[in-house]
Amino acid sequence: MSGSVKNVAVFGGTGMTGSVTVGLAAAAGYNVTVLVRDPQRLAEDHAASRVVVGDVLNRADVQKTLEGQDAVIIVLGTRSDLSPTTMMSDGTRNIVDVMKARGISKVVGCMSAFLLWDRAKIPPRLIALTADHERMYAVLKQSGLAYVAVMPPHIAGDSPLTKQYTVSENIATGRAISKHDLGHFFVSCLSTSQWDGKTVSVSGEYKKP
Repeated sequence: MSGSVKNVAVFGGTGMTGSVTVGLAAAAGYNVTVLVRDPQRLAEDHAASRVVVGDVLNRADVQKTLEGQDAVIIVLGTRSDLSPTTMMSDGTRNIVDVMKARGISKVVGCMSAFLLWDRAKIPPRLIALTADHERMYAVLKQSGLAYVAVMPPHIAGDSPLTKQYTVSENIATGRAISKHDLGHFFVSCLSTSQWDGKTVSVSGEYKKP
């Protein structure tokens, strides 16, 4: 655990990758706060030390979530809803604004690997969702914060934690990353400035079951 980061807020902590990230951060010794719209989506054995019920689109809820925090991990998503949205970018804007007001500088944000692709090759059904990831990315880049923009390939829910993965700057690499290894990378960023201000892809090699 980093000496300067003890308390971390995770936004999107009930999703596939977010829930794993919460557990990995807690296991690494961090005090984890999550903001959830529906607390029933949290597993009964969740590892968060503090749960705030609210919405990332509500500035007051974000302010409450970030009380006493040292860093932020953003894993916002729309689950299987591919319709046009501004939830991720608007939510990230709220988070960034409150971070700046509270003097919190470290933020790790997860976006689509399609941002590293030729836009003409993005599947049409994913264009609207990718557009909001692009807006989210712009918010982070223009924030002046110590951001890490993570753009993973396919996130494999059934592959294990290996802690062995490739991190590449500004280029899409690999075909997949397990949700566990992706969460591990998010948490590792809390204790290093190596990736601050950078855009990275994280990928691993996994045996087929």
